[in-house]
Amino acid sequence: MELLLGEPSPWLVRWANLVAPGGRVLDLAAGSGRHCRWLAARGHAMTAVDRDAAAMAALVNVAETIVADLEAGAWPLPGRSFDAVVVTNYLWRPLFPAIVAATGPGGVLIYETFAAGNGSVGRPANPDFLLAPGELLAATRGLRTVAYEDGFLADPDRFVQRIVAVREVPATAPARHRLAGWAANGGSLESIG
Repeated sequence: MELLLGEPSPWLVRWANLVAPGGRVLDLAAGSGRHCRWLAARGHAMTAVDRDAAAMAALVNVAETIVADLEAGAWPLPGRSFDAVVVTNYLWRPLFPAIVAATGPGGVLIYETFAAGNGSVGRPANPDFLLAPGELLAATRGLRTVAYEDGFLADPDRFVQRIVAVREVPATAPARHRLAGWAANGGSLESIG
């Protein structure tokens, strides 16, 4: 199925159940705010960061907005952590440590962007903006990986790498990170709403 402009990423929709109800969520490189709006409509307190001032102005009634050039300036959220950090279709490797650090105790990182091979089907094609195999796994070391994929998607054609990782807190019982999309009846797909 073709992705519609303004629709949230199916990866985010699939794993949003891991975000604490009413949790504080950072939408990094938020762009037009499709994820920010979708998560805010589900009761999350949103913070959106992007260098596009017009895009951020359109989100002032939805989120705390921060206009920042993430590639040229200092990390705009020093010392802050969130219940979830969402990053899609954006890669600036020097931010990996700050992104992981912004994922607070019990928080979840939902990250999806283009991967090696994408130049064969479209843009981006520059290897500087394409993840190498396993790169997200390495970048999120210290978080617990709940889900990881690295491969090809169609409609539109693209190579992606994506991860869902949590910052676990010490507990007496193991955390139960519900694996969205699979029913308890032996692995048949269930509807995610």
